[in-house]
Parts: sequence; C-alpha cells; structure tokens
Amino acid sequence: MHIKEESVERHTLSVVVDNEPGILARIAGMFTARGYNISSLTVSEITDDDLVSRLTIVTHASAPVMEQIIAQLDRLVPVHKVTDLSVHGEHVERELALVKVVGTGDHRIEALRLAEVYRARVVDATISSFVFEVTGGTEKIDKFLELMREVGLVEVARTGVAAIARGKEAV
Repeated sequence: MHIKEESVERHTLSVVVDNEPGILARIAGMFTARGYNISSLTVSEITDDDLVSRLTIVTHASAPVMEQIIAQLDRLVPVHKVTDLSVHGEHVERELALVKVVGTGDHRIEALRLAEVYRARVVDATISSFVFEVTGGTEKIDKFLELMREVGLVEVARTGVAAIARGKEAV
C-alpha cells in the first residue's frame, strides 16, 4: 500500500479580529498547542476607531492541516474573518528590514553598490557602518541579506509580512 505524502506549502493568512487584550496570545497559543509554526506575524489596527485589527500570519502546512488551522481560527470568538490569501487569488506581500552592515574600504563600497541595486535606503551612517532600510517581498529581503553577509552584515530587524488581496474587493 502506497501512502500519499501531503505537500507542505507556504500560506499567508489574513485574520480580522476585534482589537481586545489577549487575542494575539490566544491565536499564538492555538498554533503552539497544535504544533503549528508561525514563520511571520504582523498586527495592525485597521479601523478609525481602533476596534478591529488585522493579523497577517505566514505558516507552512499541508492542505488538510491548513483547513484545520482556518477552522480553529474561525471558532475563536473575537475572530471576524479568516482568509488564506495564498489560495484566495493574487495578493501583494511586502516586508521591511533594517540591516546593519559594518565595513571599510572595498566592503563599504560594495555594500553601497548592493544597496543601490536592491533599492535599499541608507537611514544611518557612521565612518564604519551603515543601517539600510529595504522593502519588498520576502525573497528579495532574503537575497539582500545573503549578499550583505559577504560584506559585513552584523544585525537585522524585520517587520514580518504585510499582505493584502489584489482587486477591488475587500477580503
């Protein structure tokens, strides 16, 4: 008997919730209790009255596990809506990273050249270091970091993924 192995894929979830104390802990706890990993998590208020927030969660799961995750999130009381943007259709994802690079001479020049190629902005500079701000998709950020390791990367701070569906409909 041949057992079909489920393929694990990357999923970006948009979770709209009431902005109340403890909801983030409850959602993170639900993932932890069931052994699911969160690769990225961002939260922001999305209404003028600050009563509703959107969580953008990136996780890796097979289709059946993803169905379980969505069903469990939907059951939480302050959750209004859960959308798997990865299967919903086209969507836009962006991330921001602050990248500290230390170096002098050729390494400094190469860091500036790479930053220009990746459209990273210098937001702080000293005689021996730069802090770059780079935005884009996760793959772009990852590649920029990989290249900066060669010229003196010492520290990184990343925001996590922000995502939204394309088109005129709100999801």
